Amino acid sequence: MKHWDEVFMANYGTPSLTLVSGSGNKVKDSDGNEYLDFLGGIATNILGHAHPAITTAVTEQLNQLTHISNFYAHPQGLRLAEELQSLVGDQSARTFFCNSGAEANEAALKISRLTGRKKIVAFVNSFHGRTMGALSMTGQKSKREPFKPLIPHISFLPYGDEKALKRGISRRTAMVIVEPIQGEAGVITPPNGFLRKIRERSDEVGALLAVDEVQTGMGRTGKWFAYQSEGIAPDIITLAKGLGGGLPLGATIGLGKAGQLLQAGSHGSTFGGSPTSCAAALAAIKVIKSEGLLGSVEALGEMLKNEGRKIPGVKEVRGSGLLIGIELLKPDAKEIQRELEHRRILVNAPNLSTIRIAPALITKRADVMHFLQILNEILGGR
Repeated sequence: MKHWDEVFMANYGTPSLTLVSGSGNKVKDSDGNEYLDFLGGIATNILGHAHPAITTAVTEQLNQLTHISNFYAHPQGLRLAEELQSLVGDQSARTFFCNSGAEANEAALKISRLTGRKKIVAFVNSFHGRTMGALSMTGQKSKREPFKPLIPHISFLPYGDEKALKRGISRRTAMVIVEPIQGEAGVITPPNGFLRKIRERSDEVGALLAVDEVQTGMGRTGKWFAYQSEGIAPDIITLAKGLGGGLPLGATIGLGKAGQLLQAGSHGSTFGGSPTSCAAALAAIKVIKSEGLLGSVEALGEMLKNEGRKIPGVKEVRGSGLLIGIELLKPDAKEIQRELEHRRILVNAPNLSTIRIAPALITKRADVMHFLQILNEILGGR
């Protein structure tokens, strides 16, 4: 794709496709070929492409008010903050809107500094974003090394290791930040009860617990937030991706004292929580509720895991709901990704042995069966 290389920096590499339109969980490329989108903008297009509820909400909003900055309030932002408060189930919840997951995690980092402590605990192979603060909390050496020195006083514990929590989280710890599922690492799931153990240890030492729900939130796992499966309450929740229904929107939600630490002038975002993005988010939440999508997401996730494990060449199927990692016996995930693309299915290979899928919540059983059939044909023919 010569034109791409002539105008863009090389950080993404050169894409294999140019996508020009989409409807539901299907997209078309510039040659008119149609694909089943099982990546969903990396868990972002929560209702797929061109969903009529989101299209209508955004169009109406653009005809009324596009952007006003955060010097002023607007109804869409107020309604969305109230909605998030309801979904969290805590009236103490207070929201800061931004544009992305990295920004949401930057806000969480700043909140942690206002406790008077400096140390942050994150986890090996975690991913919290690529801005300097979020990158400093990301436990992937390949992403961190080129940009050192990063922010100090951040340590990394083994993900899923309960024994490491007591040693690694102390009374000097300001915040522990954790993903309920490590999506970018290959959809790695911790043992049951791991988040609860982190909550208990954080309470013992007076540290904040931040749960990064950027990839897992907004119904992706069959619950509004993945931490709800553990029956805990975080101090901070970070959101983005699916929150905006495909539009740029992030949020940092503070509960209890964590929601009171940012004061006037201590943080901000010019575009954060724009009327347009908030209108899209409200429309997406309404559809998820009215169509009962959380239940279908949970059922489809179980189907993907149960049937996916039967495919020759599959070692393991991990994840929850419609965030699934398929671990292959051979380190050829990049090649399998290309073969799936050739067969008109879009997925992602976050590492050499894992296929990650994160399709829209509107995905149907027939779509899942088609994906599994094609994957079986590809792996069975090798």
